[in-house]
Amino acid sequence: MNKTTIAVALVMLPLTATACGSPSPEADGGAGPVKLEFWGWAPGYDKSVELFNAGHKDVQVTFNKLPSGGKGGYDKMFTAVKAGNAPCLAQIGFESMPTFLLENALEDVTSEAGGAREQFLPWTWNQVTIVGKTYGIPVDTGPTALYYRKDLFDKYGIAVPKTWDEYAKAAEKLRQADPKAYILNLRAVDLAGLAWQSGAKWFGTAGDTWKVAINAPETKRMAEYWQGLIDKKLVNVTDEGYSAAWWSALQSGKVATAIGAVWLHPLIAENAPAAKGKFAVAPMPQWAAGEKKFGNEGGSSTAVLKGCAHKKEAVEFATWMSTNPDSLKNLIKVTGIYPAATTGLSLPEVNTGVEYFGGQNIFEVFADAAQNTDTSWQWGPTQSQFGADLTDSVNVAYSGKGTLPAQLDVLQGKTVEAMKSKGLKVEG
Repeated sequence: MNKTTIAVALVMLPLTATACGSPSPEADGGAGPVKLEFWGWAPGYDKSVELFNAGHKDVQVTFNKLPSGGKGGYDKMFTAVKAGNAPCLAQIGFESMPTFLLENALEDVTSEAGGAREQFLPWTWNQVTIVGKTYGIPVDTGPTALYYRKDLFDKYGIAVPKTWDEYAKAAEKLRQADPKAYILNLRAVDLAGLAWQSGAKWFGTAGDTWKVAINAPETKRMAEYWQGLIDKKLVNVTDEGYSAAWWSALQSGKVATAIGAVWLHPLIAENAPAAKGKFAVAPMPQWAAGEKKFGNEGGSSTAVLKGCAHKKEAVEFATWMSTNPDSLKNLIKVTGIYPAATTGLSLPEVNTGVEYFGGQNIFEVFADAAQNTDTSWQWGPTQSQFGADLTDSVNVAYSGKGTLPAQLDVLQGKTVEAMKSKGLKVEG
């Protein structure tokens, strides 16, 4: 498939995921097991690899940890693909599949993976399948919820907010009780899930044309709301997400809530140990009382990158990792995944109390969110550039040199131009 064909095919693209591959000299020579390399960054993946290797002598996998995709991991994958020495397996977020396909970095594994389809939630299989061709195996989804400091809410008499209006009032009450406390550290990455919940459709297709609507009313509503809290200095915008300062603020209670997916819960436990028993999880506040609308943050696949000489074995491992009960139990506990495999949703590990959260069965909250998330959301084909531009636009607003609503217009223009530069037909 040449780049022009890929560009046309991408207009039919759903949200999806990717991976990578390389030949195995040991197996090619007929002696010893097929050896596959796997690049990723999620905690717990190494343990699942160990479990697989222990039970499969004909295929052996080596896991190499990279920085997360947006922190340089994806760039390293692209470089390896272009150099012809990419590994056979890679962790790729659903949102980045269009970019990998546009760069011709994926291996078509339709024939190898077809038999696994029925083991996964249909919408997650759509994330790894584009125009009828499959490029990887789904691992998880990212239903979102509100993590909050229950001890502080109880101490200051703050009710758990059910709507965004109530959340704003909770922010003001918290500030009155502690002038140095913030309700949230608002990250750029939060905005996509918040727009998703608000009913936005940033990307879509019509015929052979991409439709871009980043600055549509649904997103503007969300942006205006958060700009109001920023103007009142009720949310913190100075600490980079997942930085030492970010975790410290959650642990100390200087930031009282976090918006995040299910996979955030083991990270909070690891990085804010002193807050054990002080956090709880609640559904995301809604725009209108009684609504049940949620966004998704993350979700990923194990996919096969261009050049993999052992696609059959790569798919065998990827399917095993996402469906084997022992692997899933590990990934649920350590990685914090919400499984894409249907069998994973019936495991006791996704319906039990979590000690760090005072024994609360937080998975009930995420299960409800997953069932009320619009799965038709699409990502665009220039995600790496889009992510950088989104961060730049947010930083301008946070610096006081602009506002979030105004920066949406800037981001809209940059995104349209970036897509056109790749030869895509775009309207927006």
